[in-house]
This record gives sequence, C-alpha cells and structure tokens, in this order.
Amino acid sequence: MAMRKGELDSITITRPDDMHLHLRDGAALMDIVSYSAAVFGRAIIMPNLKKPIIKAAQAWGYYETIRAAVKYHGLGLNFEPLMTLYLTDSTTPADIREAKASKLVYGVKLYPAGATTNSENGVTQMKYAAPALAEMEKIGMPLLVHGEVTDPAVDIFDREQVFIDKVLIPLMIRFPFLRIVMEHITTKEAVQFVRGERSHVGATITAHHLLENRNAIFKGGIRPHYYCLPILKREVHRQALVEAATSGDTHFFLGTDSAPHAKGAKEAACGCAGCFTAPAALELYVEAFDSMGKLDKLEGFASHHGADFYGLPRNTGTVTLVREAWKVPDEVSFGDNVVVPFRAGEMMQWKMQ
Repeated sequence: MAMRKGELDSITITRPDDMHLHLRDGAALMDIVSYSAAVFGRAIIMPNLKKPIIKAAQAWGYYETIRAAVKYHGLGLNFEPLMTLYLTDSTTPADIREAKASKLVYGVKLYPAGATTNSENGVTQMKYAAPALAEMEKIGMPLLVHGEVTDPAVDIFDREQVFIDKVLIPLMIRFPFLRIVMEHITTKEAVQFVRGERSHVGATITAHHLLENRNAIFKGGIRPHYYCLPILKREVHRQALVEAATSGDTHFFLGTDSAPHAKGAKEAACGCAGCFTAPAALELYVEAFDSMGKLDKLEGFASHHGADFYGLPRNTGTVTLVREAWKVPDEVSFGDNVVVPFRAGEMMQWKMQ
C-alpha cells in the first residue's frame, strides 16, 4: 500500500548498490570516490576513461586504484567496485573470455561512437561487435547499453527511441539470450520496451531523470549543470520513469550515472554532459519516492533488483535516512579543479544518518 507523502520521518533499507557510476581517475577519483563508497555497497564502474578500459588487465589495474582510494578515505571493505570493459570495433571473443575468467568484470559497455563523454573509441557499426556479442551471449556476460543513436539527422530528444527501434530490437533478434541493461533510460517508450521483455533485460534510472524535465536546463538561462546525455526529456517521460521506478517492477533498478566534470569544462562554450549527483545520490532518490508516497518501494529498486539481475548476493548491512534539511555544497574538490554537484547550494529534505 502506498504511503502518504511526508508520512515517515526516517527510512532504513538494505545497503543499496549503484549500478551505473563514473569515478574518473587520478586526483579527481581520490576526491570524489568517498561520496559513493560511504553510501553504496557496490557499484558498476564505467570504463570510459580518457584511456578506456578495454582489457581485463586494465580493469584489474583500475580496480586496485579505486580500492586504494577507498582505503585512503578510511572506508575499508565497505565498498566493492564491479568492473566493466569498453566495447570497441576490435573487441574479440578472447577479450570477453578473459574478462569473465577474471571474476572482476561484470559487464561490457556499449557506447555508440560519439554518443557521450570519452566515447570516441566506441562501436561504429554493430556488425563489428558481433563476434564479441556472440561470446557474451554464450557465457552470460551482460551488455550495458548507452541507448542513443548518433545520427545528426535525428533530433536529440528522439535518439533513445530511434536506438530502440533501429539498433536494440535487431540486436535482440540476432542475440535473443544476450543479457542487456539499458542504462539511464529517459523515455516512456524505453519503459514500455523494457517492461515487455523477459527477465534478462533490465534498466537503470537516474535520480536526475526522476526529478527533472528538460525545462530545468533553461530555467532563468542556460543551466549547464543540468545538461546530461541522454538529455532530460518532456514531463510525460519523467512521469513514466517515476511510475516505473516506484512500481516494484524488478526490471528497473538504481543507477546514478553520477558523472563529474570540472566546473570550467561544464561552464564552457561547448560544455561537457553529465550530472554529478554523488554527494546527495540516495537523498535524491528518496525525494522522488517520497513525492509519490512510495517509500516502501525504495528498497527493492535501490538494494534488491540490481543485485538480483547481476546474480549477486544482496547486501547485509543497512543505511538510514532521516527527514532533515541540509544544504548541498556549492563545490567540491576535483583534483586541481572543483566540480559543481547537482542542486548545488539548494536544500535537501532527506539526509543520510
């Protein structure tokens, strides 16, 4: 039964997992990793660094770097990075087998070339990735999809739907047992598509796509810290995402897509895409669920569905959030720069205890 908005003053759930997270590398990683590691038990780590993670050996190196950063912040074994490979035109079946054998790599990320940050090495035509995809289907390695076409003739607000029709459906016909996560879905069409598939297809939903529509990008002028890819959509799509996330449907689970960029790179003539939600990640999701009177559905979405999809044991610890106002910082350190969090300087109504 749905609860009324504001009915509870605290909520305790199984420690959640973030099934889509960007941690960058170097000094920037050191500065931001604690925001996620203090909250989530595990996270699927994106491989689109400036030098992409395309081999299992590179994934091992990145894993050790993340673990060292977590340890530096005194968070010990509370956070486990789940690594991924970056799919390219030249990824081989042997690369996939090595990744599986590593017991460290949990998925392979498809970036259509040019679709988003550091996607230049992504797949140019799906036919080139077919041997790797066949091996993934055979051994049960999930494909994590950035679901947008890059054809400049397609309107930016339609690129997800066109991807489903022209790329994803043909892909699933060719590889019917391939396990797929459609990352950061943004449209009612994506919700309908995922709901119509079997249990080997899932989708992550971000907090910023649950809370904002495309008007946020232009409120009082251009607001670059609300610019992300896939871009925020119309209100009808936001409502469809909220309904899906709060429905209890196990196809849908938490993936922040928290994606930090230096302040100057965002506030530029050609600014980078990405919302840095990590400093208030879980609080943002609680806000969305509370607005619908569906706090009772948060634990499944945040803590159970993703773990179940990836075949992981559910976390055993818990986290508690209380209804308490606090202010999102204006900026946080980001290596030699600073990064502006999503909703910087604004008041949140829920807080991690």
